[in-house]
Amino acid sequence: MELRRYLTSRQRLIDRALDHFLPNEKTKPVTIHKAMRYSLFAGGKRLRPILCLAAAEACGGKIDNAMPLACAMECIHTYSLVHDDLPSMDNDDFRRGRATCHKVFGDGIAVLAGDALLTIAFEIVSHAKTPHRYDSSTLLREVAIAAGSRKLIAGQVADLEAEGKKVSRADLRYIHENKTAAILTASVCLGAMSANATAKELAAITKFGRSLGLAFQVIDDILDVTQTSEKLGKSAGKDVAAQKATYPAVIGLDASRLEAKRLTKQAHSALSIFGEKGETLHALANHLLERDY
Repeated sequence: MELRRYLTSRQRLIDRALDHFLPNEKTKPVTIHKAMRYSLFAGGKRLRPILCLAAAEACGGKIDNAMPLACAMECIHTYSLVHDDLPSMDNDDFRRGRATCHKVFGDGIAVLAGDALLTIAFEIVSHAKTPHRYDSSTLLREVAIAAGSRKLIAGQVADLEAEGKKVSRADLRYIHENKTAAILTASVCLGAMSANATAKELAAITKFGRSLGLAFQVIDDILDVTQTSEKLGKSAGKDVAAQKATYPAVIGLDASRLEAKRLTKQAHSALSIFGEKGETLHALANHLLERDY
């Protein structure tokens, strides 16, 4: 398959859907809706929603049924970035190639924009057409757990508390499994659920998401110390400066590259039950391993 063309076409579909789901900039209060849209339409790769749609297709579903769930996960991802960039968190001035939300709108509006993006995600989930195996409460629970205090926020807390400290590899894995892999895993699981996946298919997709999510964050850690800010679209070297717990810091750069390859291989193995239907997910996993931004 021509992956670049696939990614571009999916990004356009997702952007169109997000534009439909979000209030326009003229909706009162205009400031908050401008801030939400500023961050959401800042040129993100749309990785999580693309994976959601691809997982739906692997399970024989339609992307239209998965689209609300895909958009909800992108809203949650963007909210987490808006809050991560705040001075009280990672204190970053640069995200997705331009000034962060709080640098443009101020800290208070950035906090509220993140809150609003998180909240609207649940409204968007309510628009999803539910298959007979997975009702609305199941879908909402999947989103809430992934974004809550035991997953995404747990990882963020552990990440903050680990700054400047020597952490074990197990501690590092806990941070990455929750801060990054949980939302990515939920994205593919929701896609599978929208396609009325069997228990066996959902288990395989879950394993794929967990391995891919960890591999993705390991690569992110590597890129932070090997690429420029211009290439990444965010401030390079921030993890080192903040003494963050990262794979290169804990096990070294070469070992980190090997770990990313090992995890990606695990992700590929999890897809064996899908045969040719898993081709797109395989291609996306390879793309994420080989990316340089």
